[in-house]
Amino acid sequence: MKALIFAAGKGTRLKPFTDKHPKALFKVNGVPLLERNIKYLQTFGIEDFVINVHHFGNQIVEFLELNNNFNANITISNEKDELLETGGGLLFAQSYLENEDDFLIMNADILTDLAIDVLIKEHKKQRNFVTLAVSDRKSSRKLLFNEEQILRGWLNVDSGEQKLAEFNKAFKPMAFSGIHCVNGSIFNKIKRRGKFSIMEEYLDLMKTDIIKGFYHNANLVDVGKPEAVEQAEKLFV
Repeated sequence: MKALIFAAGKGTRLKPFTDKHPKALFKVNGVPLLERNIKYLQTFGIEDFVINVHHFGNQIVEFLELNNNFNANITISNEKDELLETGGGLLFAQSYLENEDDFLIMNADILTDLAIDVLIKEHKKQRNFVTLAVSDRKSSRKLLFNEEQILRGWLNVDSGEQKLAEFNKAFKPMAFSGIHCVNGSIFNKIKRRGKFSIMEEYLDLMKTDIIKGFYHNANLVDVGKPEAVEQAEKLFV
């Protein structure tokens, strides 16, 4: 399976490092996040990557060239003119992904030991449109799932705002892990253009397509938050 790694973000929460560097090259125990995630996905047999870049994108390109792409097949989706967020970034990379039956998406600033092979197997076995890795952990925004683990809504924990596909029937709130398997047909269904979050599309598409949650208890750290760096360095040596 081919993987799209989102590495374009400005990483404002990791200042001052990101004043001069892309967040994907932020180091945990001396190893850049992007390197960790390429090698992590390679352990599951993934060798074909699309990496989107924007903020100091040239540094990511140079880093990959210096390391011979870690012996992987890597294509750069360069959003040099405008940062397009996750949904716009996916559309911008369409030509590299549209011929895939399914592909994996992962945020560059996520570190985890999630069993990616099990996620992919479940996605294909159930023929889901999208499979979202989620876990029961603290988050200000939660995705809401029914008893069949099908996405039915979204909740802002702080404000109480909800977006629902139907009346909330004691839906289970789970935090998104920044990793998802997606069917290639998504490019025929996305309505938005320009800069937008892919989650906005998912919350529209949940009304017509099967978007399921893949529940896990794996270690997972969003290193985009400075306070998480210490935790990441304890878990990922």
